[in-house]
Amino acid sequence: MKKAILVAIIGAMTLGVNAGDWGKAPVAPSKAPIEECYDLGGEISAGYMSDFILNGSRLGRDTVWTDVNYTIDSIVPITVGASYFAGDGSDLFAMYAEAALGTFAGFDTSLSYTHTFFTEGGNGFAGISSQGDIGLNLRRSLGFADLLLGTNYNVAGNGRHSGWYHQAGVEKAFGLTDAASLVLGTGIGYQDSYWTHVGGFTGSGWANYYVTASLPIELNCRTTLTPYVGYNGGIDQGGGFTTSDSTFSAGGGDVLHAGVSLSVSF
Repeated sequence: MKKAILVAIIGAMTLGVNAGDWGKAPVAPSKAPIEECYDLGGEISAGYMSDFILNGSRLGRDTVWTDVNYTIDSIVPITVGASYFAGDGSDLFAMYAEAALGTFAGFDTSLSYTHTFFTEGGNGFAGISSQGDIGLNLRRSLGFADLLLGTNYNVAGNGRHSGWYHQAGVEKAFGLTDAASLVLGTGIGYQDSYWTHVGGFTGSGWANYYVTASLPIELNCRTTLTPYVGYNGGIDQGGGFTTSDSTFSAGGGDVLHAGVSLSVSF
């Protein structure tokens, strides 16, 4: 599992902040490492997002981010990492861990925990200084595309709330050249009192749908540049902050967004 939660926050905050993160551009399957570029398990990434989308909600605009993670290769590979996001309404720091549990019923399965700290004491997040998510992520090849399933449970928000966010989607990678691929994805989310989607921390319903397209380009055997574009559409906002043109648009909104990331493995 090599990515950016980001998104869960990122990969981890997503179903999948590192994972093809839900809030980040999907990443094409990695190629087998060649001898002179042997992967030791670490990765450093940085990028820019016009809109910071996390589990169907926009948490900020004009956001730059950086992420570092390392995978401990054991019986159950565990990836640990940290991410920082800085932007208009989205200054936050996240620490995460994700365990690759193996394959069950044809699904590659991972379990993650992400704890997010809002560095400005909540900054629009209803005074919440930190919160945590447990994520279960499933991926299975259908032949014509990959099926992605995930669920997040919020477990910490100053004791004020807890709730669920579920997401289902499909993703397909098309090889363009030896170094570049086009990755297309689409999916839908459902929330039940999940913190980014509700006002007063109550309510449930279909949260959002999304469409993404990314272009991972292998600059060399260690470095990948990934521009992307996506659209997040709000459905049932559950009584939350719904204005699509506000800086903090919890509850979804209709957002056309884009960005770029650069990742280096070591």
